[in-house]
Parts: sequence; structure tokens; C-alpha cells
Amino acid sequence: MAYVITRRSILAAGASVAALSVGAQRAFAQAGRVKAADAAAPKLPIEKGATLRMLRPVRFVQPDEDVFRANAAKFTAKTGVDVRIDFVGWEDITQQTAVTANTGAGPDLIIGFSDAPHIFATKLIELTDVADYLGKRYGGWLPMADKYGRKTNSKNWIGLPFGASGGPLVYRKSAVNALGFQSVPDDHAGFLDLCRKLKAAGKPPGFALGHAVGDANSFCNWVIWSHGGYLVDEKGKVAINSKETVDALNYLKELYQTFIPGTTAWNDISNNRAYSAQELWLTANGVSLYFSLKNDPKTAPIADDTQHQLMPKGRLSVPAMTGLTLNAMVFKHSKFPNASKAFLQFMLEHEQHEPWLNANLGYWAHPLAAYDNAAVWEGDPRVRIFKDTMRSPFWNGYKGPITEASGQANAEYVTVDMCAAVASGQATAQDAVREAERRAKRMFRS
Repeated sequence: MAYVITRRSILAAGASVAALSVGAQRAFAQAGRVKAADAAAPKLPIEKGATLRMLRPVRFVQPDEDVFRANAAKFTAKTGVDVRIDFVGWEDITQQTAVTANTGAGPDLIIGFSDAPHIFATKLIELTDVADYLGKRYGGWLPMADKYGRKTNSKNWIGLPFGASGGPLVYRKSAVNALGFQSVPDDHAGFLDLCRKLKAAGKPPGFALGHAVGDANSFCNWVIWSHGGYLVDEKGKVAINSKETVDALNYLKELYQTFIPGTTAWNDISNNRAYSAQELWLTANGVSLYFSLKNDPKTAPIADDTQHQLMPKGRLSVPAMTGLTLNAMVFKHSKFPNASKAFLQFMLEHEQHEPWLNANLGYWAHPLAAYDNAAVWEGDPRVRIFKDTMRSPFWNGYKGPITEASGQANAEYVTVDMCAAVASGQATAQDAVREAERRAKRMFRS
């Protein structure tokens, strides 16, 4: 889905808030709470005749796209730089990023997911000047943003995170309470007990085990991390073959028996549909599911009965959760690197970024500390749980450095395939661990 913003289109169609959806208008109206500190902006003289093309993932809530487009139109009006934005399906963004990087042609900028800039680091220009400026101006980058934005063991930035989508538990309060639980248990045994009782009551849980970019990677990482396992250690050596991982997989095999059928083929929209249809009563998801239910009169009662909660801690002291991060990068083949950097800087300034965050209703949590004050976090209490998503101490490839190898392992679903094989009975825990180890060693060359 392409959207081209030109000076002519602005004049013809208008870029005013009045032309936007009600949700987008409300986002602009709520802006103004975030304060910026004085900081010297980098000098970015925009190249003569500059035009830009960007790819970014398609929205899950409509105002995300509406406000993003409106902000881009403001940049065009201010600079005269025409901007084309292509909204790409989640399952396609990684592939299209790889094609762009490998051919050295195509979009100037791509907002990919999480560790994407680390996979294609040699193809990208540095963004350190913009990142340092934004950090000074908005209270500093939050831990997950810093982790995904910088090159490993470096002060140099190759990505500019726009936000992250958390995936906590989403469940029907009435079902959980009816079984004698005030909330979802925080330990593995209690969580399994609840899920078994939900299934017996005809209200089963379900979590993605297919090639779902956000949902499956997040869930499978939780299974492994919450048992104390991890794909690689602090030095980047493959460490998936451990007692902790085997324990996690054996636990998952029992947990999977409580799931709604078909989760090994799920993509990122599957659990949304199943929950909305009352086919399942407990899953993990971003806030978009809650708002889609709330905004439809037919499903509003489900939203009223919905609660969010962080994933169980298991063996750890904190929930083993990360967030699917929007991470912007600029390619070396772009003829307009200054215009590209200026565009990203503009989009992350509070006049643009704050309304965008508000429009997303909590779906994308902020990467910079000053945005703690955005209005979105002061509204519906069921949204506040998403506020600290980018303060998480976990990341893709945990505990190791973020590298091309860790990005490849995530993109190729090494952990997800391992978990799905055991859950579905296609492999024992030991065999699946060895296969994951073999695949990972080809990537990490350890």
C-alpha cells in the first residue's frame, strides 16, 4: 500500500488535522504534554532536488497510519522534499529489506523490526549525530532502544527506534476468576494449572507457534528465557543446548496440550481473530486487540471483560519479555542521506512523535524517556502496562550481542521452529535442541 506525499498533493487534498480520522484528530488535540530540552541540532543541509521513499510495516490501528502520513506531509510542507511511503505486510518487511540491502537499490529508508539494522549494518549510514541530539533533547534513550540502535560494543548508531509493541497476556477476567484465580499465576506450575482448567472449562488458551514475526518469537523467547535458557551467551557463543532449554521445551509440550488447535500455523493476526471470536480466552498480544474489541459494539462486552498482565516470571525475578521494535535505517545507496536523516529527526521531534504515540493508543511504546508524559499513558488503565515496554532488559539474541547472526536467527525462526517441533510431537526436546544448536552454529560460527 503506497502513499506518496508531494507538495501538489498537500495543496490538492490538504494535510490538516480536520482531514484525518477521529482518532488522529484526538491524538493531535492531546499533544503538548512532552517537553523538550535545549540541544543543538545536527546540521543536515538537504540535497537539492531530494525526494524520499520509505518502507514501513503496515499499521494495526488505523490512526497510526493517519498520523504518520500527516507528519510526513508536514515535513514535505516545511522542506519541499516529496516523500513516498509504502506500507508493507509484517511478514514481508524483512524480505524486502534484504532485497534492498543486497541489490543496493530501492527505498532510501526502511523502518524494519528490532535487530534489522544489525543484519544489514554494512549497507547503512550512521545516524549517531541525530541519535545523540534526540537523546539529549528528550531525556535519553530507553534501554531497549539503546540496545537496538547502537552497533554492539560501540557508541555509533545505525538504527533509530520509533517504538516497541509489547505482548503481555490478554485474558478474559470472568473465565479466570470463575476458576478461583484472582489473576494469572506468576509461576510456571500455576500458569499450567490455570491453562489446564481453562481448557477443561471449554475456554482454552492459545499462543502462536507459527512463523509470526511478533507473536511467535515473543512467546517462544518467553518460554526459553523464563526457564533460564538462552540462544547465545554474553560472548555470542551458542548456548541453546542446556538443561534449562530442555526443561522449557518439556514444559511447553504440556502447556501446548491446553491450546486451541492450529497454533503451529498461526501468523500475527491469528490469535486476534480467535480471541475476538471467543474461540480462546487467554493469549498474548499488543493493545490493538483490546481496542479493536472496544471500538466494535458487537465485541465491546469482550473488551470490558479483558485484562492485561505481564507474562509469568517463572524462574526469573522479572518477566522475560521484550518488545517488537520499529527501527529506522538509512541505506548507503540513497542519493539523499541528509534529507533521510532530517526526515527521521523531524518525525521523532515531540510536535510529530507525541501525536503519533497518542494515536497508537499504546500499541507502540516510546523509545525516549521524555515521552513518559504523553497523554496516552494517562487514559485507560488497561493501557498503562505497555508504557515501560522499552525499559525491558531483554532483547532478540539475549544474552548475547546483537549482530547479523542474532538477527538472522530471529528472522529464520530458529527458536520458534524448535518450540513448535516439540509442542506438536515432531521431535523430542533433546533432538529439537540439537537441531536448533546446529542451525544457530551455522549463523554464529561458534
